Amino acid sequence: MKRTRKLIVSGVALAAASMLALTGCTPGSDSTGPAEETTAVETDVSKLGDLTLRVWDQEVRGGQNEQIEKLNKAFMDKYPNVTIERNSQSFDDLGKTLRLALTGDEAPDVVQANNARNSMGQFVSAGQLVPLDKWADAYKWDERFSESVLNYTRYSDDAVTFGEGSLYGVPQVGEVVGVFYSKPKLAELGVELPTDWASFEAALKTAKDKGETPMLLGNIEKWPGIHVFGPVQGAKVAAEDVQKLGFGNPGASWETADNEAAAQTIADWSSNGFFNEGVNGTDYDDAWQQLAKGNGVFLMGGSWLAADLEDAMGDDVGFFTPPVTAGEGAHTTGGTGLPFAMTSGSKNQNAAAAYIDFLTNDDAMQILADTGNLPVVGTEKYAPESGVQHDVYGAFGDVTDSGVLLPYLDYATPTFADTLGEALQQLLDGKISPKEFTAALEADYADFVG
Repeated sequence: MKRTRKLIVSGVALAAASMLALTGCTPGSDSTGPAEETTAVETDVSKLGDLTLRVWDQEVRGGQNEQIEKLNKAFMDKYPNVTIERNSQSFDDLGKTLRLALTGDEAPDVVQANNARNSMGQFVSAGQLVPLDKWADAYKWDERFSESVLNYTRYSDDAVTFGEGSLYGVPQVGEVVGVFYSKPKLAELGVELPTDWASFEAALKTAKDKGETPMLLGNIEKWPGIHVFGPVQGAKVAAEDVQKLGFGNPGASWETADNEAAAQTIADWSSNGFFNEGVNGTDYDDAWQQLAKGNGVFLMGGSWLAADLEDAMGDDVGFFTPPVTAGEGAHTTGGTGLPFAMTSGSKNQNAAAAYIDFLTNDDAMQILADTGNLPVVGTEKYAPESGVQHDVYGAFGDVTDSGVLLPYLDYATPTFADTLGEALQQLLDGKISPKEFTAALEADYADFVG
């Protein structure tokens, strides 16, 4: 989605000021703003001399870690003059440590930065990431990636506009949020695989009535609940409105009957006992591991969990994205994985760009598929013949072809991840009503776009 506002509203200005107070200026600079890119493009890495490339990533789970280790080794084998120094952290830990790292004299060369305004947007505003446009031209990334994919990492120089402007990152994987399920549990319950939202909710009730835990959720980190609410919202709210809300564009409102209905669904699932006990005190990884242990029926989550669940459950796990009407494409949360970006503190910009290109070329897409990840380029041709990954690839294709891939809601404003995460915890605990829930979100969104 594109923003057309020409003035920075007070919410953006305050967020930027807050960011600068926390992080300071770009190393070696006296001001903020777009990072300077004075390096001439050189695509032959062998000409760059011996160097160490410092990379920070969050590819910590089984299939994620496997693919990045294989690609790192292949890069160093191809370019013996380059040594990759890898710092791998969880999604949450990387989000906490990256802000400080970007301000130091020894900033990493390449980082994975969340697309959202409270991460990539603020790094762009502070001049801590380098625009990649000249390397995109050299490596022809516009031919490799669709425009819609690249728009997820475009920002204007002042970071006010999201979805257009300079390119600040390149992703490896596509992502789609849907429903993982235990095939043995469905068989025991005598329940057919749901084909729409009505049959999915009926299956939840059947599971509860027969003494099973219908839905597993670990929400102690707050963000996992967003991946439950997003698909529910997509089933009840017009896609155009969700896109405006998710990208932080003006013209929509959280305080609508449809958004309240989505919140009411989450509240009802909680009050009816469809979730495991203590969701807000349960770890994210523990929830999917409970599915693997046979302690639940369904788990709503992202495609990135498929590799680990397949390792743990084999053919006993499946995946689907329920549409409102059977046979139609689903409207659900998704997009790209965390993109790889170049920091303004990098002393090896051409090597960093070559590394980003290497992680996303055709050979890399094959390695991603082989290690259970979802390639963002040419997805269908890499689909396995069976198993949960076959389901995931098919769901991603169906959603992008005939449904709607909706933005992650934490993209909306620099503070929206906290606002939505906290509100969802309160909604799940029955501490606020759906109307109070939407009012809290509207206050953040309206202040930003006002």
